[in-house]
Amino acid sequence: MTSTALLARCRPHPLPLLAGLALTALPLLPSMAQSTGSQEILLEEIIVTAQKRLENLQTVPASVSVLSGAQMAKSSPGGLADYAAYLPGFSVTSAGTPGQVTIALRGISAVGQAATVGTYIDDTPLGSSSNYARATSFALDLFPYDIQQVEVLRGPQGTLYGASTMGGLLKYVTRQPDLNKTEVRFGAEMSGTDKAGGANWGVRGQVNIPLVEDRLAIQASAFRQENAGYIDNPMTGARNTNPVDQEGARIAALWRPAETVTVRLSALFQKVDALNNSVAAYDPVTDRPLGGRLDSRYRMDQSFDKDLSFYSGTLDWDLDWANLTSATSYSKAETVQGQDASLVYGDLFPMFTGGAVAPGLAPFELGLDLEKWTQEVRLTSPSGQGFEWMLGGFYTWEDSVQAQLLNATDINGNPVPGLDPMAIVSIPSRYEEVAVFGNATVALTDRFDVTAGLRWARNEQDYQQITDGALVGGAAEMVGASSENVLTFMVSPRLRVNDDLTLYTRVASSYRPGGPNVALPGLPPSVDADTLISYEGGVKSTLLDGRLLANAAVFLIDWKDIQIAASNGGIGYLENGGKARSAGLEFETVLLPGDGWRLGFNGAYTDAFFKGDVPSVGALDNDRLPLIPKFSFSVTADQEIALAGDWTGNFGGGYRWSGSTYNAAPNAPEAVSTKSYGVLDLHAGVSDGTVSVRAFVRNAMNSRATTSASMLTSAVGVQQQIDRTVLQPRTIGLSLDVTY
Repeated sequence: MTSTALLARCRPHPLPLLAGLALTALPLLPSMAQSTGSQEILLEEIIVTAQKRLENLQTVPASVSVLSGAQMAKSSPGGLADYAAYLPGFSVTSAGTPGQVTIALRGISAVGQAATVGTYIDDTPLGSSSNYARATSFALDLFPYDIQQVEVLRGPQGTLYGASTMGGLLKYVTRQPDLNKTEVRFGAEMSGTDKAGGANWGVRGQVNIPLVEDRLAIQASAFRQENAGYIDNPMTGARNTNPVDQEGARIAALWRPAETVTVRLSALFQKVDALNNSVAAYDPVTDRPLGGRLDSRYRMDQSFDKDLSFYSGTLDWDLDWANLTSATSYSKAETVQGQDASLVYGDLFPMFTGGAVAPGLAPFELGLDLEKWTQEVRLTSPSGQGFEWMLGGFYTWEDSVQAQLLNATDINGNPVPGLDPMAIVSIPSRYEEVAVFGNATVALTDRFDVTAGLRWARNEQDYQQITDGALVGGAAEMVGASSENVLTFMVSPRLRVNDDLTLYTRVASSYRPGGPNVALPGLPPSVDADTLISYEGGVKSTLLDGRLLANAAVFLIDWKDIQIAASNGGIGYLENGGKARSAGLEFETVLLPGDGWRLGFNGAYTDAFFKGDVPSVGALDNDRLPLIPKFSFSVTADQEIALAGDWTGNFGGGYRWSGSTYNAAPNAPEAVSTKSYGVLDLHAGVSDGTVSVRAFVRNAMNSRATTSASMLTSAVGVQQQIDRTVLQPRTIGLSLDVTY
């Protein structure tokens, strides 16, 4: 096999061939309840399902943030990258389009290929648990329209939520049908982005119909959003090269055949279609734009397309002595990512042809197909008892295929005889897991209780590695397999000092599954799971007679046997490499000072670093983990005022700030830093309960920041350029919604 590997630039960090790797103005927390007359303005109670029970956010012994769909709508975000910075400790790194995102919580960054943060839609998980479906680079980026609220659970969630939740969990809670109310809502918006080649526009609608009062209802929704491009390409003369189209639909049914039984069914579809990424080219030496600050430099389009289909069914049956829940899901995700790899492989053409062929073009395509089934059954005791418990079982099966194709053409796009295709790689894999879990809460006094839980899981994996082409040494086929047992735990004492103050500590573990390794001489046949233990202490308080919410937590996480995407002689593989530690604090506050005002201040400090040298990724002892800012914070302010008749008005904004980050270990040859940046978002609107009109401005100060970076290095080791993901320029829009 050749010593020159295929290197994909699957941003934010390039990764080698094989090992399942590609070639390569929002207020946070509770909403405000404002009444008329002399009644007080108080913070509303927020109900979450963090522990798979309905609980008050302020009494859950864990660090949880909630962002409602109504709050998100104020600034009309297009995805996670637009609102994640308002959630403390939540890092989202975008490669330039919705759906190409990497997420991290509490400094547990994606230094391997499997995810470190889990994703749920309602009661069921979505996304791969294995190393070969690229889950870390293509996290679920659900369009916000159909979301009731987003729950972010910080810290390991392995006991209740299973594999790949080491940093925490991102949970989308969708809108549910109403059994008694017929409702139709529809909306449209128009916006303009500075330097863009046209207008952005979107339409959306939803209908809720009770078919049998109190027993059966259905809800259907659909949306379409088109955003104009603002990146130019002087190399080809093309302008506005990065338009993005998003569309989706969802249908849900809620059936209550008896007072004690509820059945929820849902089918969700979402599609992202992007012509190019929002990426600008920078000089690798001076780190200044090679052209304009919104100019890319590629000869071919770098497209991204993703189709997601997700089906789920949940049964809840109140047995009086316990509640029985059965949650089933099936999902299918198809992803196609196109890359112009000419700067990486084009210079190899003379080497492979003895100088007969000049450097040319190297189009690369990555295809990912993932099918996943999940089934969970659990029994949950009634809440509010001196002894509460939960017992459950979980099963998942997933089948994924990763396909990589690297072509070789001359500068006019004609195939190079004898060299095209340079590489064909197919990596089919299967992941199967079974788990049992349980927890119990014992009230030792009326104010003090202790919760403890365990989860045992076993996974089995199969893997094939099918390759062909000059760059990978010709045709070859290899297989691999692995199996492992993993035990995770959680212990959490809680003291409710009074109705407004809760103190807690939490010790918890989690893991990321290992799996078969690339079949090459000298490499272990599989990699082990990496694991961590987290130590956390927190306070949750509601002060000033219900006008101030103040929550804070400190944490220390020890991470070992980290799964590293490494390479040797250009050939990519996986290894368990080294240890890391993440320590820090996070806080979130909401203050209602009166007169319709709501103020918020949230932030996080995260010190995440390698413990010891990790030569395979160029990391030295105490090097920062990639993609994690040390400091981040947000400030929000909103005011609601009464207008004539039933009309109310609101206006406000938010400022989000993120510290500097690295795309890799700071001492690695490919390391590039991204400077800290701040973004101001503004919004204003009026509503009478039926008609709502909103104006919004994202990036009001038109910050020229870049949010992530990757170093583009040729196959012979020459650094060609830095690709920087560009923050969307100032976007001003108007949105109209009607509900009746």
